[in-house]
Amino acid sequence: MAKKALISGITGQDGRHLAELLNDKGYEVHGIIRGQENTKKSIMKQELSFVHLIEADLTDQSSLVRAVEISQPDEVYNLAAISHVGYSFKNPQLTLDVTGKGVLNMLEAIRLNGMEKTARFYQASTSEMFGGLDYNRPGKGYDENALFHPRSPYGVAKLYGHWITKNYRESYGMHASCGILFNHEGPKRGIEFVTRKISNAVARIHLGLQDHIELGNLDPKRDWGYAGDYVEGMWLMLQQPKPDDYVLATGETHSIKDFLELAFKEIGINDWRPYVKQNPLFMRPAEVDILLGNPKKAEEKLGWKRRVDFPGLVKMMVDHDIELETKAMKKNKK
Repeated sequence: MAKKALISGITGQDGRHLAELLNDKGYEVHGIIRGQENTKKSIMKQELSFVHLIEADLTDQSSLVRAVEISQPDEVYNLAAISHVGYSFKNPQLTLDVTGKGVLNMLEAIRLNGMEKTARFYQASTSEMFGGLDYNRPGKGYDENALFHPRSPYGVAKLYGHWITKNYRESYGMHASCGILFNHEGPKRGIEFVTRKISNAVARIHLGLQDHIELGNLDPKRDWGYAGDYVEGMWLMLQQPKPDDYVLATGETHSIKDFLELAFKEIGINDWRPYVKQNPLFMRPAEVDILLGNPKKAEEKLGWKRRVDFPGLVKMMVDHDIELETKAMKKNKK
């Protein structure tokens, strides 16, 4: 019989990549949505028509109990979250309820269904838990033993989710693993995230649809990889005999300026500065200056490795958005 997987956050970037990966591996895939009719129709008509959709909400434990009961999963991937760092400063309570307490609700839903010994659980932790402070590993990056110091409500909420997952692993013997993923991007990334905001703006500038882009701080450095590579790491974690925590990263950092430079070069512009305006509204109350991960453990124990490098990621995103915006232009002309 085919394995069954339940994914929260099925409509997000990682959820869509993961659903496709699991479907290719022969899984019966179930996805949690919050009853958004438009989203449901979009999923069913597009790439996720194979997913069995279940209406539930991370803030409503009873609905999660029902979702687990219906899907009877062998594997549960908890990807849903209020995942935009800037937004978390504006809505810290909602971020805590969904991104933090939502993890507890999902773990309890598995336990209350009596599946704590049979269903394997993946928690989407994040490099934002490190916070970029106490950075005493120059050139080596943060690994699974590095100190946490989150610098946003999002990071704090994720840290709660991380530790409650470890607690359930130790308390109930659950096969519960945490993936501490550094920034991972791609064409499926939401437009509100800086990488996709840049790639889409560059495409629109190339097509004459806009003349500049407004951004906040351009100096932060991130360890950027491709989301399609990272969801394979999620799956590999749940195939191990014992649960554990793993960092997924590229082991190299690039600034937002670096991303801008490569993105604009894709459309033949060598100097991006005339096209970029800094807007104080996009500055965060507390910024993480640098995040660099050390994926050695995942590479050695899981056999995981990334396939797309940084220039390839930027090119992929810009090419996708040029194609997307071109199609939209043609459609609007009809």
